[in-house]
Amino acid sequence: MLITGARQVGKSTLALQLGIEHYVTLDDIATYQSAKADPKGFVLSLPKPVVIDEVQRVPELFVAIKEQIDLDRTPGRFVLTGSSSLQGFRDISDSLAGRIGIVDLYAFNLSEIIGQRFNFIDHVFSGAAFPAVAQVTDIVPHLLKGGFPEVQTIAHAKTRMLWFSSYIRTYIERDLHDMGNIRNLDSFMRLYLSLALRSANLLNKADLARDCQLDNKTLDSYLGILKHTYQIALLKPWFNHAAKRLMKMPKVFMLDSGILCHLLKLSSAEDLQQSSQRGAVYETFVLSELVKANTYAAQPVDLSFYRTSDGKEIDFVLDNGKGLVLLEVKAAHSVTPADFRHISYFIGENPGRVVQGMVLYGGERVLPFGESDGVKLWAVPLGMMAGGGKMAG
Repeated sequence: MLITGARQVGKSTLALQLGIEHYVTLDDIATYQSAKADPKGFVLSLPKPVVIDEVQRVPELFVAIKEQIDLDRTPGRFVLTGSSSLQGFRDISDSLAGRIGIVDLYAFNLSEIIGQRFNFIDHVFSGAAFPAVAQVTDIVPHLLKGGFPEVQTIAHAKTRMLWFSSYIRTYIERDLHDMGNIRNLDSFMRLYLSLALRSANLLNKADLARDCQLDNKTLDSYLGILKHTYQIALLKPWFNHAAKRLMKMPKVFMLDSGILCHLLKLSSAEDLQQSSQRGAVYETFVLSELVKANTYAAQPVDLSFYRTSDGKEIDFVLDNGKGLVLLEVKAAHSVTPADFRHISYFIGENPGRVVQGMVLYGGERVLPFGESDGVKLWAVPLGMMAGGGKMAG
């Protein structure tokens, strides 16, 4: 089994909870050097079952592990953790196909932080109602903190910003070094910051390449690295074969709203309220919540966005194969019928396909907004993505 996810999301903690006695980490210098010098001998010397932490640091281990799996197919002999998805190592992903189960682990979502057992995706497709009054009263601290477990215990903004600075420095020194194809760290960091400024917006590669002074091949390589190390997510546009005016360019998101706020220098509720990036931060937060919920949904969905060439846009389209749920995100504390106009347009263009339409907003009450061609429309507080439980601070 391979547990993959961004650095500091809890991969090692999860692996150790499996009750496996033997554990090695390639963050340890001596262990790293031994594995690098003789991958096959290193794997042979380990007692089984064993947890090998940060396995991406020595990619050669995958071949040695494959050989051991081929000799003995007993499940559970190797539990691996890595800060890069297997797709980041193309040759290795092919060699381990059919031999390893992969678990993508993300940072905490809202329901985990407040101790609720709730899946937003399952709920919106179930037809069940949200309670009329949300107990979640203040989502802003969670936008600023994001989902990393360690950040949840940090009370002061300055300490939180220091943590994120340290995280990014470690990401550069460890994870990027392990990937091995970063030729210019300065240009990579320009891209990283540029993507933060563009989070929740269309990914225009021509503009990015020009602004970051990168050729197209290098830009694609760097974007792939950021995606495979769980720093960004790309959201595809919703596509209907009958529609010819739909946007084909994907949108790009930072995967953690806390890192996004750090890069945008937003450390307080006042900073966020006054920022021109406020709407993008809220939308990034929702994308992150949806990605996380999708990993444990009873029926995972295809996530996309809707945008026409004449500017009609819906932030998120959820498709479970049987129907669609439409989500629009508003940072404002109030909602008007005009906020549903693009949802209603989509429903009219796609009769019989939409289950319900929602505007997720910064208020506290679930409000009905009538129907559009028989589809119910709701304004739902953003905090209800956690199920409406009591949220701390």
